[in-house]
Order: sequence, then C-alpha cells, then structure tokens
Amino acid sequence: MSGSQETYNKKDKEKKRLKKRVDKQKKLAERKANSPGGGLDNMIAYVDENGRITNTPPDPANRTKIDASSIEIGVPKREAVEAVTIRTGRVDYFNSSKGFGFIKEIDSQEKYFVHVNNLSEEITENDKVTFEVERGFKGLSAVRVKKCKT
Repeated sequence: MSGSQETYNKKDKEKKRLKKRVDKQKKLAERKANSPGGGLDNMIAYVDENGRITNTPPDPANRTKIDASSIEIGVPKREAVEAVTIRTGRVDYFNSSKGFGFIKEIDSQEKYFVHVNNLSEEITENDKVTFEVERGFKGLSAVRVKKCKT
C-alpha cells in the first residue's frame, strides 16, 4: 500500500496560500466599500496661477494670453559675440620639433597655449607677438599669432 503523496508540510503551505488569497479579497472589498467613489472627477487635480495644487478648476476670466512664438525651447542663442581683441605678448616657451609653446601676455602676465597650426609666421622664444584668444579643447589658446615688427 502506498501512502498519500500529500505531506503535512504541503497541506500547511496550501492552507497559508488560501488564507492569504482570502485576506487579500477581504481587503479589496473593504477598500471598495470605504472609497468615496465618484470615479475620475475625484482624481483630477488642478494647478492655480500660483503653482499650488487645488481641487477646483481655474477661473477662465483670470486666463492670460501667451504668444507661442515668444517661448524659447532649449538653449537661447548667444546675442552678443565677444569682441575680438588683439593682445600682445612674449613667447615664453616654444618647441618647434613638437609644434607647440606658450605665450605670456604682457598686460596680465597670463600664459596661453599656442600650436604651430595657429601661427602665421615662424616664432622662437622671447619673440614679441600679437595674437587673439579663443577657447580650445583644454582652455584658452592663442590663435592668429604674428610677430611684432619691433
């Protein structure tokens, strides 16, 4: 004779599952019985002119007309382009084999990176030069570099 395939542990687990399902159905019925009802109308919320959430719709008399073309989406275009100023400086360091160096501005004593591609004529260390500054990959760099006549 073979015994029952259902063990005490299996029976106990099945009872717990059924009890859990019944409890869940009771809670659902209780929530439905205690809910205010009304459907979608009770779920809608409005935002007043001050940005506060209310349950009353806004007054159409207080509505202001907005021109859709005045709304800017994204980053606004730059209005004024920085004026190009020609600066003077002295070549602090230049390695012609590697093709780069640094120029120290005479007025502010700031150093700017310079690359051989931005030179209009060949320069060496301690040459007095004129240049313009542009933003490069790693910061400000000197471009359109020319030797001064004096």
